[in-house]
Amino acid sequence: MKNVFKILNKFDICLWTVSVVTIILAFSLSPSRDYMTLVSAITGVSALVFISKGNVVGQFLVVIFAVLYGVVSYFFKYYGEMITYLGMTAPAAVCAIVSWLRNPYKDSAQVAVGTLNAKKLTIVGVISAAVTVAFYFILRALGTTNLIISTVSVTTSMVASCLIILRSPLYGLAYACNDVVLIVMWILATVNDMSYLPMIICFSLFFVYDLYGFISWTRMKKKQTETETSPQETENN
Repeated sequence: MKNVFKILNKFDICLWTVSVVTIILAFSLSPSRDYMTLVSAITGVSALVFISKGNVVGQFLVVIFAVLYGVVSYFFKYYGEMITYLGMTAPAAVCAIVSWLRNPYKDSAQVAVGTLNAKKLTIVGVISAAVTVAFYFILRALGTTNLIISTVSVTTSMVASCLIILRSPLYGLAYACNDVVLIVMWILATVNDMSYLPMIICFSLFFVYDLYGFISWTRMKKKQTETETSPQETENN
């Protein structure tokens, strides 16, 4: 834990600062202000800073974000989002915490990047398909706002949650797809209530963070692989 903040470079700190300022400005410009939405958005971008660096602190923050976001979603009747984040994202983050703590990269504050294979991808696909079908009927029964797009959000969230538990760099691309869906959802919500404007800003920033996370994790994997293979290569030489 003492090395947590040491893994953040100047770019990470600047990106986080700009993100928080942007969210606060969007909140200030909203005619009706929802402080739960503000806190949720700031917690979310803070979580992604650490996740992009492969640090487990980010997963602890995701649990907090999931609870806050679930409450915000409930009030707008986005029941799909509420159930997804409270019933799937939060538990997935807890599973990720266990997985990441069990798989640190040597003695650093960074997780060891995992490797996907055909079996793991098949399991992710089957689970995501099953969850999507089940949630469609559940959300329809609850009278969820924007049913189809809410169901798509469930699918992308499930895929991303599985990949992050498996410690795959592809989690970033999966969450980026989910971010696009959520941006559309909250644009539709903001049309009715401007207090949800920070959520559009929040997920727009999430999109940037998740792409950055994919790039960062790809570099992490390459560096970790090179570190592991270099002693053997030296010995062979």
